[in-house]
Amino acid sequence: MRLLILGTGGMANQHARNFSAIEGVEVVGGVDVVPERLAAFCAEHGIVRQFGSMDEALAWGDFDAVANVTPDRMHHPTTMQAIAAGKHVFCEKPLATDAALAMEMTEAIETSGKIGMVNLTYRNSGAIQKGRQMVLAGDIGAVRHVEATHLQSWLVGKAWGDWKSESKWLWRLSKKHGSNGALGDIGIHIVDFTSYGAGLDIAHVFARLKTFDKSPPDNRIGEYDLDANDSFTMNVDFSNGAIGTIQATRSAAGQLDQLRLRIYGEKGTIEVVYDTGVSTLRACLGPDLDTATYRDVPFEPVETNYQRFAAAVRAGKTQEPSFRRAANIQKVLDLAQVSDREHRDEVVG
Repeated sequence: MRLLILGTGGMANQHARNFSAIEGVEVVGGVDVVPERLAAFCAEHGIVRQFGSMDEALAWGDFDAVANVTPDRMHHPTTMQAIAAGKHVFCEKPLATDAALAMEMTEAIETSGKIGMVNLTYRNSGAIQKGRQMVLAGDIGAVRHVEATHLQSWLVGKAWGDWKSESKWLWRLSKKHGSNGALGDIGIHIVDFTSYGAGLDIAHVFARLKTFDKSPPDNRIGEYDLDANDSFTMNVDFSNGAIGTIQATRSAAGQLDQLRLRIYGEKGTIEVVYDTGVSTLRACLGPDLDTATYRDVPFEPVETNYQRFAAAVRAGKTQEPSFRRAANIQKVLDLAQVSDREHRDEVVG
């Protein structure tokens, strides 16, 4: 597979390193509107071809697939270009900034017969994969209650850099720059992590979003209005009648990047934790219920999304997480915004 990387910001380095390590995959070109960033990226990863636009890259055309690592608002137009040109697409999350655009992309890729997958990176955790297997196998019985959190701290610490002076963070705080805030950025991860791990779809959502004042007096830095949400909470009903809470924030002091999921069933509980690259899985089952004793559950490493995409292209059959999966999760996120605005419960259709 000959791969083009579209967008050469920070996350693009992960794409370049991971795809280059897969046998049979060659990264043959990079695209970016900022020449200096593009040149530095291509030099670091030994990429020869450089293009200032998707149009230029498609005019050349000597590639099979696109890794779309552009800002959120650019996912839809550039992916639609790639699909129209007959290319496979591996897109960063979220697939689009709203469900209508995401579904348009989904229908286009499915009609084309090409492979379309989305980089929901926490699927790469062996713990969530094993935990899901346990739930689906009935190890904890019927699911009754779920609680999930996604905690980051980059608004209150500098472990990831200084967001007040770096555009790669500031655009994530600005609606006019295409951001749907914490809901759009990490919300798609924790909603997928939760419903995938529990093996259940979300049927209803009641949400609250919060934007904090981060830069008095006008909550603005340069061209960036800091008006995208920073934290959210959701009360949800699942398709089997279970209920749960899902929450996320960028202001969790003391947490770099932690996802925590507890799934409570009639016969037991499992807990999955992903904490800054390290995953753990624990369960409380059988006689341990009486003493509330949790025990570690072993699990094996799993293929990464990058590996699954390459395998899907070779086989000609889409693997998960697919465009359709990401579009369905986007429906939940869109309705969370409606719920917050209208102060009401929303049905996920």
